[in-house]
Amino acid sequence: QVQLVESGGGLVQAGGSLSVSCGASGSILMLNDMGWYRQAPGKQRELVATITIGGSTTYGDSVKGRFTISRDSAKKTVALQMNSLKLEDTAVYYCNIKGRSTDWRIIDSWGQGTQVTVSS
Repeated sequence: QVQLVESGGGLVQAGGSLSVSCGASGSILMLNDMGWYRQAPGKQRELVATITIGGSTTYGDSVKGRFTISRDSAKKTVALQMNSLKLEDTAVYYCNIKGRSTDWRIIDSWGQGTQVTVSS
């Protein structure tokens, strides 16, 4: 019912910048929280950043001051701008959206993931 397509990511040197974005489509009535999570090899998936329908943001401690999340509710997109990247930011980044479908079902969907690799 809901499809998420992620783009961006790739390889960047430490200290550099990169952005990832995610677009949602399908039977979406409304989107509430949208966010990004990441999972590094051998580690649990962790919060990177979320943004509410009202624009309030939450960031993981390790990315505060370096990453910025934004959304375009009309276009059903969420983006993550990553600056001052560190080696430890290397992970697969996943988009997540929460909301309601047109038949009023709860949406809690994940993207397929996009690799971000930071090199020294």
